[in-house]
Amino acid sequence: MKSAPDSPSPTDRSGSVAIVASRYNARFTDALVESASATLAKLAPELAVRVVRVPGAFEIPIVVEALASSEDQPLAILALGVIIRGSTAHADLIAESITLSLQDTGVSHLVPVIHEVLLVESAEQAEARTLGDELNRGREAAEAAVAMIEVMASLES
Repeated sequence: MKSAPDSPSPTDRSGSVAIVASRYNARFTDALVESASATLAKLAPELAVRVVRVPGAFEIPIVVEALASSEDQPLAILALGVIIRGSTAHADLIAESITLSLQDTGVSHLVPVIHEVLLVESAEQAEARTLGDELNRGREAAEAAVAMIEVMASLES
């Protein structure tokens, strides 16, 4: 069984973190946002958290790009959403497009973009990854953001 890395140590860095989350599949995405926000408050209490909601997963990358290229660039950006695969290739096309766009933004702006736009087979899989404690991807996204903020700060030294 795969396991996530251990939770990072709390940080006292100041600045901001942005969460860009889809409003689609709200039961699951709301849970991701709540979990990520609570984890950030615990691990990085000095960081201001800005939440921006977008209609669907496909709209996440444009807002992530806008935030990454802004004058007040966040120290990290969390991209949160849930895509439930249907009977056509639409979900796969959306997920691939999002993945490539988020990676391009992070690399081109040198800002950690944490990709937790989940592509799942069913509502049950979404529930396990958003509402449960064991695989909670909101918590994991926040932990990854804090860890990457520290990594990026160490590169500046």
